[in-house]
Amino acid sequence: MTRLSDALALLQRGARPAELAGMARFGIAIEQRLGLSMPAMRRIAKTLGHDHALALALWDTGIPDARIVAGMVAEPARLTSRQMDAWAEGFRSWDVCDQVCGSAFLSSPLAWRKVPEWATHPGEFVRRAAFSLLATLAVHDKEASDERFTAALSLIEAAAGDERNYVRKAVNWALRNIGKRSPTLNTAAIAAAKRIQQQGSRSARWIAADALRELTSQAVLTRLQH
Repeated sequence: MTRLSDALALLQRGARPAELAGMARFGIAIEQRLGLSMPAMRRIAKTLGHDHALALALWDTGIPDARIVAGMVAEPARLTSRQMDAWAEGFRSWDVCDQVCGSAFLSSPLAWRKVPEWATHPGEFVRRAAFSLLATLAVHDKEASDERFTAALSLIEAAAGDERNYVRKAVNWALRNIGKRSPTLNTAAIAAAKRIQQQGSRSARWIAADALRELTSQAVLTRLQH
């Protein structure tokens, strides 16, 4: 496939193997990774343009850098439920998860449907995807109602006891982003954080303390008033 060969050549040209050790220190899985920077991957995606068949082919290479680019060149409206599930189940690194959630998944008509589906999945990165996607929707889905995010707080509360690092960080991220969306959601998120605090697990206490610190800060409260 010429398009795939061309795309892989662009990726190989931007490879930075010397950066892999540093990336690993940030918890990024480096197996098969080329070490491209995010700006480089964005430039490559822009050069390639949207091409769903190419996105699927890039994903199938298993190369993390190629999978991030796949999320950028995919045509979100053409993503099927099965494809989204397969990609989520293929996540092996938090950065691939978050980048794909913030590109292809965010713009998919199925995005909101996938949040509750993945929120109870046993897989660490599938579950992370639910809350990474929710956190991203809280920032970018300007049409969604406050009620939709209020309802999603129950998913956050249910997952707050998950001690797995990549899950708890995404749960915390989603809670904080929801609480920064509007005054109404700030109040609701603070209340949810206080309920999470009462759960008592180490993960729940950390999620609640970190979220409350930000959501009750003067900076956030001032911004929500304007």
